[in-house]
Amino acid sequence: MRLMKRVKGLEPSYQHWEWRVWSANGVDLGQSPIHTGHRMATTRREFIFTSAAALGAAAAMPALSYGYDSPTKAAASLRILILGGTGFLGPACTESALARGHKITHFNSGRTEERRHAAGRPSAVPEGVETLYGNRDPNKTAADRKNEGNAGALPDPDSPKGLSELIGRKWDAVIDTSGFFPRMVKASAELLAPNVKHYLFISTISVYKDVSTPNFDEAAPLSTLADPTTEEMGKDYANYGGGKAMCEKAAEQAMPGRVTILRPGFMVGPRDTSGRFLYWPVRASLGGVMIVPGAPTDPIQLIDVRDVADWIVHCLEESILGIYNVTGPAQPLSMKEMVEGVRTGTASQVDFVWVDNQFLEAHGAQEGQFPLYAPPKGESAGLHRCNCSRALARGLIFRPLPETARACLDWYHSLPAATQAAIAPQFAKHPNQEPWLETEKHWLEAWNQRGKGKA
Repeated sequence: MRLMKRVKGLEPSYQHWEWRVWSANGVDLGQSPIHTGHRMATTRREFIFTSAAALGAAAAMPALSYGYDSPTKAAASLRILILGGTGFLGPACTESALARGHKITHFNSGRTEERRHAAGRPSAVPEGVETLYGNRDPNKTAADRKNEGNAGALPDPDSPKGLSELIGRKWDAVIDTSGFFPRMVKASAELLAPNVKHYLFISTISVYKDVSTPNFDEAAPLSTLADPTTEEMGKDYANYGGGKAMCEKAAEQAMPGRVTILRPGFMVGPRDTSGRFLYWPVRASLGGVMIVPGAPTDPIQLIDVRDVADWIVHCLEESILGIYNVTGPAQPLSMKEMVEGVRTGTASQVDFVWVDNQFLEAHGAQEGQFPLYAPPKGESAGLHRCNCSRALARGLIFRPLPETARACLDWYHSLPAATQAAIAPQFAKHPNQEPWLETEKHWLEAWNQRGKGKA
């Protein structure tokens, strides 16, 4: 399996990494390694890449609302601070909380919104949301964050520094969607501790040292950092999981007994620019005969980002503390059930053929060609078999998969053509490269010639 390389480009955190890069006006600036050629499966490494990228990359997308219709109001209105708020999970949390009648404040540098305005797109921040500006790094300003990568930018002496705009303010709860390094999480949690009742930190199942054993739960061993002070993601995102694990500790040490740690798996849904789930509804909508790798019974886990956001708000309303794996659905899901759910949601006229992984690899398929999928063996044997029973017991619920597929396809169709090509490059035209649908057709012909039948 080919690995991704660290390259300049889109920044999921405070570093510059390429996933899929496009300019502020949605023009595709080039492919990242993950979408180059015909890549095969999702590994643990690729989960790390796509998870971090999705949280940051969605900020480039148009503002749309995808909350539940007419939700009931909460018994009491909470004042909620979101550290971040304009990426992928943040807007979903904002929409869910507002729908329940809560008051929302965002804290960020303002960079994402400036880029939206420059591109002529509407704000992703709903009316009535307060925004405070600064930098997760106490030693830097909001302007420092906005000017990252711009060597010629002049310093702004009036730009808010660090967490200064949070000083003396009070909230009932904090949702930390943007913590990657323990020093910065420690700074925000310690500053807010006297004036906040509840700190909810968004971690990841990438904190686990080993996901090769199915049914791993919250007690499984965690990743560590060779250098606990590092603030670099490292080669192939090697420090992502260990960094998040240390952020968890920093939050709990600052606010003992008042912290909720959520470890999401594959979050999907509208605004997910990683393409990891979007591939399936887009491909299904094109009809014909579609390759699905592996066996129909191979496991898959995913969760709609809106379901994560709704449960986050539920945790704050009910003062639910502790550590929880957050993925789904409630019952084991097979690849067959997933693609059939996608077909239902997109109302597609598409047939599925399951093709052996070894055959696909022999014909040039590589990592990532069939996003989300991971063969249930070796290091990824447990990747899609995470135990989320603790979250289920505390009220985590899921919308039907066809609804997620439909929403994702509708969102995709709402985007400009150049942006569609950026987030679903398999279906875009590339110079000197055979279109994916033609490659898929050739592989199916070769598969049928080997006497293999449909599943």
